[in-house]
Parts: sequence; structure tokens; C-alpha cells
Amino acid sequence: MNYFLNNFFLFVSGCLLLSGCSFRSVSKSKNIVYNPEHQLQLNVFSPKKISNPKEVFVFIHGGNWQRGKKSIYNFLGKRMAKKNIVTVIIDYRKYPLAAYKEMTSDAASSIKWVKQNISTYGGDTNKIYISGHSAGGHLAALVATDEQYFNALNMKNPVKGVILIDAFGLDMYNYLMKEDNYKKEVYHSVFTKDPDTWKKASPIYHLHKDMPPFMIYVGGKTYPNIIKGSNDFLVPLKKYQASAGIITVKGARHIPMIFNFLNPRKKAYKEIIDFMSN
Repeated sequence: MNYFLNNFFLFVSGCLLLSGCSFRSVSKSKNIVYNPEHQLQLNVFSPKKISNPKEVFVFIHGGNWQRGKKSIYNFLGKRMAKKNIVTVIIDYRKYPLAAYKEMTSDAASSIKWVKQNISTYGGDTNKIYISGHSAGGHLAALVATDEQYFNALNMKNPVKGVILIDAFGLDMYNYLMKEDNYKKEVYHSVFTKDPDTWKKASPIYHLHKDMPPFMIYVGGKTYPNIIKGSNDFLVPLKKYQASAGIITVKGARHIPMIFNFLNPRKKAYKEIIDFMSN
């Protein structure tokens, strides 16, 4: 996945310019510290006029577990808030400061903050949904399915649903067992060289009957391993969620899968909001 990162951040620069327009009906609260120990922050976007508590959308960005920052995705927070969804965009520790377990713990800590504080911003604490793109999708799926992360915080899993956007890493065990992937240093740094750890890091091995429902987006022209990984994930998922499926975005490549959301008229907005409203 390293080969797309340079183009990714060139693309981001243009997107930041496009997302700088004014959203007068949106309240923005930026750089809120949710983890004082590691000075981790999040941004909250909410409708200015709220008559009753709204659904909450927590987004975890991608970047191959080593790059990215929350500010790149302010456009998503603004557009979701314009559609009456309270939205939280988080930062988390990345390689080389952390491995996958610390990153997932950070995601859990951010959701704990949301559970305890989001009512102040008009959010419904009983309607918390998480989403992630690429590696962020892996973290969203793992924190939603592996109960150890919320158990460590002495709380019940509050996640009501998961929206994956071209998620990478749903089965790191099978991905890393391939010879051509086994030598990739960044993945060993994030996931170790231990195949047992690869399984522990893979959401596909933590599926269970009490997990929240999943909504899965995959780009029609994304990387083959993401298409395969998402389809492989769907097979055991359907044992617990018979109606689960994959929404394929025709012609979409990996990076544009998230930046398609720059367009507030995209059908995915309505699909996601309908999913959160059920």
C-alpha cells in the first residue's frame, strides 16, 4: 500500500482548498484533547440548530497506519453536520510511535470520550456509529468486534454500527502469509512477525453475534487485495448478519473513495444516514 501515499497527499492538498468554504449552519469545535497522556485530539462538527439529540458519526482516517491527520477530513465533518449528523474526526498514534494495538486502543479511547461528552454538542450517546477509510476501516472494524479494547476501559461497547469505506486489513493474517507481502517492513512494525498476532489484529477473526451491524463500501477499481479482503470478510459476517452486503462504487479507485464525499450530493450520504437512522 505504500505506493499510493505520495499521490494521496498531493491529492489531499487540492481537496483542502476545496473544503475551505464557509458552512454557516455548522458549529466546529477543533483540537479537543480526548487522551491527555498522549495529547491526542479530535474535531467535532455539529448542526447549529438542534431540537433533539442527533446520531453521531465517528471517522477514523487512513494512511497505511503511518500517515494522515484529522484536519484533512474536516470537509467530511462539515458535510455530515450539514445533514444533521454530529460528526467526530479523530487523530490517533501511528507508526513508528505505535503498533496496531495502541492505535485501536486510541480509537476506543476516542469513542469513550464521545460517549461521555457528545451530548454537549447535540449528539445522542445511544447512537454512536464509527467509520473508517483504508487502514482506518481496519481500526473501526477491530474496535467494534474485539471486546478487549472497551473491556480495558471498563465500559460496554457503545458502537451501534460500522461503516467501512474501502477498508484495508480486515484479514492481515492471510494477507501477510503471502510471500510477496511477508517482507514488507512497515507491516511487521505495525503487526509484528508473529502469525498468531496477525490473527488477533484481524477483524475477521473477532466476528460474533452481539457485534454491531456493518455497512461496507468498496471501490470498483480499488486495489485487488481490498476487493478480495472485503469479500472474504463478508462470508463469515453474513453468518451473523444475513442482510449484510457490499456496496460497490463503480469506477472508484482507493483514494477517491473517501474524497468522493467532497460532493455533498453523493448517494452515499443518504445511504449512510439511512443506515444510522434504522
